[in-house]
Amino acid sequence: GGMENPRLTFATPTIIAGDQSLVSLVAHELAHSWSGNLVTNATWDDFWLNEGFTVYFENRIMEAVYGRDRALMLQSLGWGDLQRTLADLPAADTRLKLDLAGRDPDEGLTDVAYEKGAAFLNTIERIVGRERFDAWLKGYFERNAFRPMTTELFLEDIRTHLVTTRALEDQLMMDAWIYQPGMPSNWQPPVSNAFAPVDAAAAAFDAGGPASAVPWAGWSTQERQRFLAWRPADRTGDADWLTPDQLTDLEATLKLREEGNAEVVFAWLQIAVQHRYQPAVPTLEHFLTTMGRRKFVLPLFTSLWAEGDWGRPIATRLYARARPGYHPVTTGSVDAVVGRPG
Repeated sequence: GGMENPRLTFATPTIIAGDQSLVSLVAHELAHSWSGNLVTNATWDDFWLNEGFTVYFENRIMEAVYGRDRALMLQSLGWGDLQRTLADLPAADTRLKLDLAGRDPDEGLTDVAYEKGAAFLNTIERIVGRERFDAWLKGYFERNAFRPMTTELFLEDIRTHLVTTRALEDQLMMDAWIYQPGMPSNWQPPVSNAFAPVDAAAAAFDAGGPASAVPWAGWSTQERQRFLAWRPADRTGDADWLTPDQLTDLEATLKLREEGNAEVVFAWLQIAVQHRYQPAVPTLEHFLTTMGRRKFVLPLFTSLWAEGDWGRPIATRLYARARPGYHPVTTGSVDAVVGRPG
């Protein structure tokens, strides 16, 4: 999505939605000036020190600019992504401190470093209070400026300057967050009240209501993402939770063929692929051959490949066409799923 460099950030054009709804990536890359460039992870095993801090800062910036409701929506969407990641990864790779010895560092570039890392910092803030946590954060970057940082040095700093009592240490469960798999028992998932009516609308549509009853036009991008990411809890193992008629209604009524917001298009295409919805294939082809953002490309090719005799021929054809325009980091990931053309 973006690549931070001192005084020069590269960002993907997929964040240009026309309504400033996806500018959190700009906040993220700017925040890397501190967590990533000023204080940098010493090894790839400590990658969460770059990305966990930066996702936390990104959300604080979004809260300051757009308000607490927007920040909570973004946190909640990130939590949903993290849940899916935790379910798919080996337990050892759901720890913040990784062991990548003899492995490709790309294997550590998952939502664990980003979203679990940010969740850890949010937990510390919640327990110690924002004022105390902010004071420690400023001191952390001043004390460690231009210094390669390891997880162990981070723990040494926070235990020296913030977590100075046994009682607080026990409350924070820092070793569990860092060295144990999954989410510790003191984690409180973010709750966005703005998503309650969205979930209700999704459930009503799933139950047979018309797409015209969905208040799509009045929703933000984040509410639209939530709607398209909704899945019936009682049929979690059922890939086909919508009928062909519902898919057609959804695509036509919400004008998903004409949608220009990449996040919304991606969420729709994940549904379409999982339902083997043939009318969406032209949208899928256009999307995969006009941008190369791995965040979108890899999951879509993975979903296509999982659809066997329907999806694999589509994946093979599209990848042969699109691969020459993708970044090597993206092709390296997709090659492992689809195989290298030719």
